[in-house]
Amino acid sequence: MRAHNFSAGPCTLPLSVLQEAQAEFVDYHGAGASLIEMSHRGPAYDAVHMEALALARSVAQAPSDFEVLFVGGGATMQFAMAPMNLLSTGQRGAVAVTGAWSKKGLSDGLHHGDLYSAFDGGPDYRSMPSDDQLHIEAGTRYLHVCSNETIGGIRFPSFPDVGVPLVIDMSSEYLSRPIPWDRTDVVFGGVQKNLGPSGMAIVYVRKSVLEAAPTTLASALRYEVYAQKDSMYNTPPVFTIWMTGKVLKWIKGQGGTAALQASSAGKAKVIYDIIDNSNGFFRSPVESRDRSHTNVVFRLPTVELEQEFLAATVDANMMGLKGHREVGGLRASMYAALPEQSVEALAGLMSQFSATR
Repeated sequence: MRAHNFSAGPCTLPLSVLQEAQAEFVDYHGAGASLIEMSHRGPAYDAVHMEALALARSVAQAPSDFEVLFVGGGATMQFAMAPMNLLSTGQRGAVAVTGAWSKKGLSDGLHHGDLYSAFDGGPDYRSMPSDDQLHIEAGTRYLHVCSNETIGGIRFPSFPDVGVPLVIDMSSEYLSRPIPWDRTDVVFGGVQKNLGPSGMAIVYVRKSVLEAAPTTLASALRYEVYAQKDSMYNTPPVFTIWMTGKVLKWIKGQGGTAALQASSAGKAKVIYDIIDNSNGFFRSPVESRDRSHTNVVFRLPTVELEQEFLAATVDANMMGLKGHREVGGLRASMYAALPEQSVEALAGLMSQFSATR
């Protein structure tokens, strides 16, 4: 029996995708070997790779003036690559510090470019800034935002529009909401939060960025090299791309981003309704308009009750509900492939637990 998987990452994957991969794993389409044992330059993998790139473009509805890149290293690598590729001499990058991941984006990026904080919502990070709270200085090339902070359970309800291009980290809600392409130069995210197993980021980058990027960077750090070589300049993360392609195909079959957006909002509402109607037994620390649709964080009246509730989730075949060590409490991560039945099971447990305490 599969567990109800609320882990923050790696994410739940569709059961049908896992079963399809299982059937192909040892002997891929009669080749006598698995795909991950074959040459990444051979026809079998080339077909998988190019289909995954095409699906990443079509599901995201990326315009023709954007390149789609598969880059190893996850979103954390992009904290360095974005300023490396976007900032020229005399230019600055701004970061909206709205939680742990954008804070890390600023601290990592400072090693590779002139960055500053356009907003800092710490230490609690309970709400997102409005446009007029974002301080954009002269000479700013872009504004880096994390659309959904996984640890704090907080999201931008709408994307900023502040007169400079956006660099958006969408890891934990990737492709579950429309991307504002008209005001964006780079979108990135690790696939392990919503789209596949760990090991890779999908990066969408405007072609004009490639034309203006420095050519002094090492090859593996240049967006232009990935674009020119269809993300196969070096050996790509074959297993991750293979599985992500399958998940992207599954998302497309579900109805794409629009369907995923509705599903995410619906699943989140089930749990937030339990929280809001619990007479304070459960509470969300996040301002209601900024609550995440994929990472629902909540607290109980005491740490002891939280531990008791966590024990009850284990007994109910649920996993991954312990909050991040930096904030404590509980966190239910409800990514693309988490079944609605799992959400209903958690809601039922929460109602039963609060009624008996």
